[in-house]
Amino acid sequence: MDKNFRVRIIVGLALFVVAILGLYTFDGKPFKIMFALFAAVAAVELLSFFKRKSSFDNTILAIVELGFLFYGTLFVNQIDVSHFWYIILGVPGYDVFAYLFGKMFGGKLFGKSRPFPKISKNKTWEGTLFGLSMAIGIVTLLMAIRGAFSTDWMYLLCGPLALMGDLFESFLKRKFNVKDSNEILIKNKAFEKLEVLVGGSEGHGGYLDRIDSTAFAAAVLLVISTFI
Repeated sequence: MDKNFRVRIIVGLALFVVAILGLYTFDGKPFKIMFALFAAVAAVELLSFFKRKSSFDNTILAIVELGFLFYGTLFVNQIDVSHFWYIILGVPGYDVFAYLFGKMFGGKLFGKSRPFPKISKNKTWEGTLFGLSMAIGIVTLLMAIRGAFSTDWMYLLCGPLALMGDLFESFLKRKFNVKDSNEILIKNKAFEKLEVLVGGSEGHGGYLDRIDSTAFAAAVLLVISTFI
């Protein structure tokens, strides 16, 4: 197990515990505040990209990403705990299992072919397909337990939306010529200490990298819920 993966697992589990405690205390307000703060720091990271490269196209992409962060936060703040379980299990479920299956089986079933070579060349067919399958399976199981297929069907999109959110951020960072969302701000000592909270103190990851898929999924689910 490489150090990067080990740090991400430890931080991921720690944040999961904190999220659960926040969800079940004071009507979930601590979690909602924490998510909003994460989104705010992620927005600061995003704006720092302009120090690397700015253009009209990049400005439009940044505005769209800021929209996902804002409307994703709105959705998280309006749904109840029982519905947020779909997101907290479905979105990270895709990320975790896509990474694990990609590491274990990447290239063994589909050879060197990659599903998104121009956007995210490290993603494999094996990781992507297994990650989506596991995310959809987890949400389906949760719906079966709750007996809520007819009302909660839109949450089956958590896995696919997590993938789309991840790809959008990868495309965004490629346009700005940025590898990790924190690589510019982390040079500031104060911000480096803040990055410890998401395991980014060693120059990998960042708040935007942690919240991008969730914010994207939540923003799209907000739009769907508005119409249905």
